[in-house]
Amino acid sequence: MSGNEHQSATDSHPDVGVLLTQPRRYRALKAALLLGRANRLNARLAELARPAAGAEVVDVGCGPGDLARVLARRAGRVTGVDPSPQMIDYATARSHDLANCRFEVGTAQDLPLPDASADLVTSTFAMHHIPASHRADAIAQMFRVLRPGGRLLLADTLPTDPLLSTVVRVMARFAAHRTHDADHDHGDPLAGIDIRRYRDDLRANGFESVEFVVVRPATAVLLANKPGETAA
Repeated sequence: MSGNEHQSATDSHPDVGVLLTQPRRYRALKAALLLGRANRLNARLAELARPAAGAEVVDVGCGPGDLARVLARRAGRVTGVDPSPQMIDYATARSHDLANCRFEVGTAQDLPLPDASADLVTSTFAMHHIPASHRADAIAQMFRVLRPGGRLLLADTLPTDPLLSTVVRVMARFAAHRTHDADHDHGDPLAGIDIRRYRDDLRANGFESVEFVVVRPATAVLLANKPGETAA
């Protein structure tokens, strides 16, 4: 374990949310929850995202950068954004072979990117780490950085069996406690990770063609478009 990884696997800040500070532990846990099919899932998410060959992509809450690297092999340039410096350092160290992939510390609710600078924005397994009071701000930021005609992909866990539901419920309850959102989710920790809850927020911020898709293993996806014509 590298020296910049804290003993605690997580940290939290009232305006930022849960920070995951141990990339290796996070990747191991995610691999276990996905039954070793994380690579297959990232490939499927990239297919759904459909980045063009020269597309500018932003992966919000990029974590250790696994999806960002998959997208970088299909797109023009990918910028991964995450509030955890440990995640950014880890992702950067593992991506030296991809000149078109970079990582930057920042939050979803205050993206450090210009207006209308991305053709595709993705955010996977991250929304429930943002304090509930700032999630609408995060969606507004994603809309802001997208160009007209740009595409958004949001994804989070969709428990499909009793064991996974139990594990995810415990983890979601922990995340809600760290973001002080237990009451916001009406006592049901699974409500905090149900990606369908953002459909109305997407439309309220101007997104259109909102589509819900279930992907194996155990993942729910929302797809949406920013109105306008994609630049030729």
